[in-house]
Amino acid sequence: MGKFIAKRLLFGIVVLLGVITITFLLTRIIPSDPAARWVGARATVSQVAQARIELGLDKPLPVQYVVYIRDLLRGNLGRSLRSHQPVSRELANYLPATLELVLLSTVFAVLIGIPLGVLSAKRKDKFIDHFCRFFSVGAVSLPTFWVGMFLQLAFYGVLKLLPLGSRFSFDLALIYGTPKITGFLILDCLIIGDFSLAADALKHIVLPGITIALYPIGLVARMTRSALLEILNEDYIAAARAYAIPERKVLWSYALKNSLGPTATVVTLSIGYTLVNTFLVEAIFNWPGIGTYISTAVVTMDYPAIMGVTIFSTCVYVALNLIADIMVALDPRVRV
Repeated sequence: MGKFIAKRLLFGIVVLLGVITITFLLTRIIPSDPAARWVGARATVSQVAQARIELGLDKPLPVQYVVYIRDLLRGNLGRSLRSHQPVSRELANYLPATLELVLLSTVFAVLIGIPLGVLSAKRKDKFIDHFCRFFSVGAVSLPTFWVGMFLQLAFYGVLKLLPLGSRFSFDLALIYGTPKITGFLILDCLIIGDFSLAADALKHIVLPGITIALYPIGLVARMTRSALLEILNEDYIAAARAYAIPERKVLWSYALKNSLGPTATVVTLSIGYTLVNTFLVEAIFNWPGIGTYISTAVVTMDYPAIMGVTIFSTCVYVALNLIADIMVALDPRVRV
């Protein structure tokens, strides 16, 4: 087991190093001058030359690469060309809003996707099974941007039930301010005991949360159905039914428990996909998370910020893949 984990960890490090190398080279190949962006549009030639020295751009490319790797090992992602602030600090400011959406979508995926999969497997080839499969395929296939704009049109434009976007109502933010304790807005509102602010924050997160949650819900439902159908054909399930154990207990206690391995793996990997997928959703709903940060970085050619977000996303994917591999390896039915 230890050898298996070490091998997967080494493979993840190789992948991470490859992404860092490709990202580093691409930012150096693109025809743009980071030093000029660092000092501003009206800088003199001497100021640009001094900025190149300050940013280390005067050194040969291999030396720049070694210095960049050394800084990464120290947790230094560089400084933003736009704000001159450390990228790691800016990521820490924008990350909680994104994590709030990701965690909400994961909870939705588990609470909705697993019961849908169980219901579909229990009623195999019945109308409810066809409906659940149709919903799962649709949830996985629909473009995220289309779903987001459709929900805005339906629930804001027509029904007037939910806000169009943002994380908080503008008037409430002016009057009461935005609580900043953990960075998770709903939790912070509950900590200070203001339930009206918490309700407003919850209303704002519903539409982007549903938009992001659709893909993992469909994925979890399909995986749960597939794994459960295989388990229901096992001999111990037939034996449990022969002993007249209630079907509900057989389904939820025996069969579902043994089918959660593949489902848990899918949930783990879908978190990484959701983290990247939220970038587009944040742009649609004006959500102040990493998506907004990377969008601004791309428009302003802020290479350190782009590289920082890319490396952070890669680290998350590598870590989640490692966790998924460990979860599969812990299953005694799987030979490592």
